[in-house]
Amino acid sequence: VSLDHECILSGIMSVKGKKVLHMDRNSYYGAESASITPLDDLFKRFNIPGELPASMGKGRDWNVDLIPKFLMANGQLVRMLLITQVTRYLDFKVIEGSYVYKGGKIYKVPSTETEALSSSLMGLFEKRRFRKFLIFVANFDENDPKTMEGVDPKTTTMRAIFQKFSLGQEVIDFTGHSLALYRTDDYLDKPCLDAINRIKLYSESLARYGKSPYLYPLYGLGELPQGFARYDSCSPCIILPSAKIIAKCKQLICDPSYLMDRAKKVGQVIRVICILSHPIANTGDINSCQIIIPQNQVNRKHDIYVCMISFAHNVAAAGKYIAIASTTVETNDPEKEVKPALDLLEPIEQKFVSISDLYEPTDLGTESQIFISRSYDATTHFETTCDDIKDIYRRMTGSDFDFAEMERKKQDIFGDAAE
Repeated sequence: VSLDHECILSGIMSVKGKKVLHMDRNSYYGAESASITPLDDLFKRFNIPGELPASMGKGRDWNVDLIPKFLMANGQLVRMLLITQVTRYLDFKVIEGSYVYKGGKIYKVPSTETEALSSSLMGLFEKRRFRKFLIFVANFDENDPKTMEGVDPKTTTMRAIFQKFSLGQEVIDFTGHSLALYRTDDYLDKPCLDAINRIKLYSESLARYGKSPYLYPLYGLGELPQGFARYDSCSPCIILPSAKIIAKCKQLICDPSYLMDRAKKVGQVIRVICILSHPIANTGDINSCQIIIPQNQVNRKHDIYVCMISFAHNVAAAGKYIAIASTTVETNDPEKEVKPALDLLEPIEQKFVSISDLYEPTDLGTESQIFISRSYDATTHFETTCDDIKDIYRRMTGSDFDFAEMERKKQDIFGDAAE
């Protein structure tokens, strides 16, 4: 098992009573999603010559995520972390704001009835319609026809729901992409239940802490695989490269880079890591935030994402901020594609540009018992990653991942200490 998001699955299998061996070719925790420290190593990784600028402070003060992602407070990953008890090794901080891009400017994402009425994103009449829509979503229960207002959650499309409340295109954009967190507009012509549940998840996650629905681990995402490694193995060992050791297993989980002949390229992602000496403008000088630029706002097929963390999360030197822009590549000039995001971050003190190939497995792995994960996408949250984890779990075990069952199993194993 390479220690990337596959480590989450290994923790889940441990709860199921399986023995797990972690093997990683890297000298640090994590693969694609590692946190790089000291900062000097990041400069070397991107072939930037010279000494670390004095303005950057001490290199050891930095932990820079190569693939930054936030956790939804009520989302799938938090539930998985609680099931595996890895939370005992982690400390989280709430992300301070969630924003959406419209007409070249950013606005706070309204996700409650009160915010809807005060938001400058919409006109007066649109605010009222959007408020009614949010109340409908909050009350919607697929098991109670009285809450559905004539909507069939399995056949009524989300496009029809938006039409029902007479919501305009810009409101549809931020609702679908900043609340429901869809990456494209394909969801509009699919049954509405998934979108309604996604919006509920956003609102419920926001309600837990108030500032935003997102959490981020102190010291960076590299803490996640490190936490799982601690959980799965109390006695780690080092195998020298010259050693010839054969480990036999019934099932193998790995990322595509370990078995490229069993993976296919399905696209590319550009990520630009930016070091700033200031918070992002028009956010009220907060220390962390997410910004989503919906595809329709910049004439694209895919959204552009920005996430910002800072010294407040123990990932940067005092007074410094790390902002990362990312999107799915659509042209032969990827850096130009993220320009709307980079313009929001100016002035940028230093940037690191990477373009990564996206891979997915060519087969299910049920015959070979080799299960390959998908590459990390451009999103700045873990929900799509958790969908991949559940997909691999289904292929490995032949049954769907059941949170309730796993939570009961955790209780059986750990007893009262599980709380």
